[in-house]
Amino acid sequence: MKRLIALSMLALVACNEEEAKAPPAPVDLTEQALSYFCQMNVLEHGGPKGQIHLEGHPAPLFFAQVRDLVAYLKSPERQAEITAIYVSDMSVAQSWADPGEGNWIIAEDAIYVVGADVAGGMGAPEIVPFGDDIGAAAFIADYGGETHTLDTIPDNAALGAVDLNKTLETPS
Repeated sequence: MKRLIALSMLALVACNEEEAKAPPAPVDLTEQALSYFCQMNVLEHGGPKGQIHLEGHPAPLFFAQVRDLVAYLKSPERQAEITAIYVSDMSVAQSWADPGEGNWIIAEDAIYVVGADVAGGMGAPEIVPFGDDIGAAAFIADYGGETHTLDTIPDNAALGAVDLNKTLETPS
């Protein structure tokens, strides 16, 4: 009997550890969502968005541009463990101006279009995430660029200087 109780306790602890390791769910955008770098309201800017959840932090860091999210990921100066990363799925977005408040996908599962001549929410060249190849291919046909996974996005796509003389499009 004691052995059965001990095994039950062990199973319960294992279940609790599994629940503790589950990543936090994405958080829908609201008027209170401020972009991490500029502290501007995320909803006031078009284009795809991102959010990063950090261990020990109750609210995610929001990003008005996916480019900014990638720059944060490539930065060595993070102060907490990342527990989840989500980006807007532009395959299901209503439009560039309205990418959606809750159409998040896991960042590691997204297909990213890099190098398209499009401006993100803060006016800089954008890294555009899609949940499927079809959406990414259609976007590339209209705006150029090439596909990448999160871990193959070149550093200069997020950390490089912005050419202020280059005209970028705002997709419809």
